Amino acid sequence: MSTSETAAGDGDAGDAERALRRARRRLRDAESAVAEYGESDLERVRDALGTAEGLLDRYEGSATGTGDFQAYVEFQGEFADLVEGLPDDLPARDAFEAANDVVDQRRLSESDFAGARERLAPARELAELLSDREAARSALREAERDAQARVADLDERVDHHERVLDLGEALTGEDADAAFQERVADLRGTVESYDGAVTDAFREYRRTASAREFLGFVADTAAYPLVAFETPPDELLSYVESHAVGEEPLPDLLEFADYSTSKLGHYVENPGTFRTRVPVHRTYLDRLSADPLLVDWPAPPAGELDALAGELVSVVAKFADEDVVASARELRRAAAADDYDRLRRVALAESELTDEERRKLEAGEIEAELDAAREERRRLRDALAETDDT
Repeated sequence: MSTSETAAGDGDAGDAERALRRARRRLRDAESAVAEYGESDLERVRDALGTAEGLLDRYEGSATGTGDFQAYVEFQGEFADLVEGLPDDLPARDAFEAANDVVDQRRLSESDFAGARERLAPARELAELLSDREAARSALREAERDAQARVADLDERVDHHERVLDLGEALTGEDADAAFQERVADLRGTVESYDGAVTDAFREYRRTASAREFLGFVADTAAYPLVAFETPPDELLSYVESHAVGEEPLPDLLEFADYSTSKLGHYVENPGTFRTRVPVHRTYLDRLSADPLLVDWPAPPAGELDALAGELVSVVAKFADEDVVASARELRRAAAADDYDRLRRVALAESELTDEERRKLEAGEIEAELDAAREERRRLRDALAETDDT
């Protein structure tokens, strides 16, 4: 994680905090504005405004100039009835009265309709207070989501920096001397020697064993929870177990899958059945490799390695020679070493820490970034926990 990434993350957290506080202030102001007039009164204003503007829109074309006289009469009557029916104490009632005065003429023009809409502006502003409040609520919800996302980012940042510091300690002191580093190299050699040997042995077994034997072996490993081979599809396994072609090595079966039907007939009893049992599972067969048998470097914790190696000894013995089995036993001995966890910690540090992280550790920058991330997270959590600005 670079310095620029950290700075950007801290800025994001600060921005999220400010946005959250602004959104709360905005909602508080919007709610105060609504409370000043009363929500029910503002709803009546909004409903009346909608009716008034609807009348203006509906009749503007027909009630102006020398248009439809009936429309003109209907419009003036409906608009006047609307205004007269409004409560005397309704906020902005005078705006409706002013609009009615504009259209209460013997002849109407488009400018009169425009003038009526202008007179309704105070009512429109009041009606918008409800919309403003809803928009403020939506903005607060979004700001809270952003703030929560920033906290999650900071959680990851803190965890990362804490791990970097922990791994950095493994590269200092007595664990960094040449003798200990040599022991780390020996452990790596043990793991990589096994991984290489079992990869070669498995590849040879896959190449030479019958498909029946090979897939039977893979199916049997389902009893070993730490050796995670994917169980063969039932129809594929039953096919190689019950047909003569199952005595052929798996690579040959995959080669047969590319043959024409006439050529395939020389190698299998029923080409149609073969094609519905073997080629359809080619992706699965191509994926079968030694990967579930590998330990990889850095090795897992001592307890995990001991349990895995115990299973590997049993599984590998089913297809590999004694040298490969012996290398699996070496894994168990390595896991039993008193200082295995220290060796593994150094291995993790050497494997995971980047050159930039090592430089920043030496310069003390990781500690500073960790403190900054914790402080930003604290402030943002406090802001989220607040119900209002103080």
